[in-house]
Amino acid sequence: MRILIVEDDYGSRRFMQKALLQYGDTDIVVDGKEAVEAFRIALDENQPYELIFMDIMMPKMDGHEAMQIIRDIENEMAVPPFDAVKIIMTTVMEDPKNVINAFHKGGAEAYLVKPLDMAKIREEMEKLGYYPRHT
Repeated sequence: MRILIVEDDYGSRRFMQKALLQYGDTDIVVDGKEAVEAFRIALDENQPYELIFMDIMMPKMDGHEAMQIIRDIENEMAVPPFDAVKIIMTTVMEDPKNVINAFHKGGAEAYLVKPLDMAKIREEMEKLGYYPRHT
């Protein structure tokens, strides 16, 4: 499985990369603009991401905007819904507006509030049907 981590905080990026390596290959970008570019390149190379961990508050382009553009790209390329990338939004904000935007406007599969820990990540991964790969 290919996983894209979209996070502007170095410590969070590093933790998430270590936590997610047991599930698949990870790539990291630091803002929404880079996320859209990485997503598009992966599709063009026929090696799409299966899962994206997307921070909401980032410079250049926030997570909500990046998620909407990614969904638009999937629609333009006629990606079937069952093949659409799963997106887990991550944020320090636990307010209703962000939750509604993440699920209803952007089609996120999950919403995790920071600080993240391995238990939170493992629980969401299992809900989505992902389990650590055997090494």
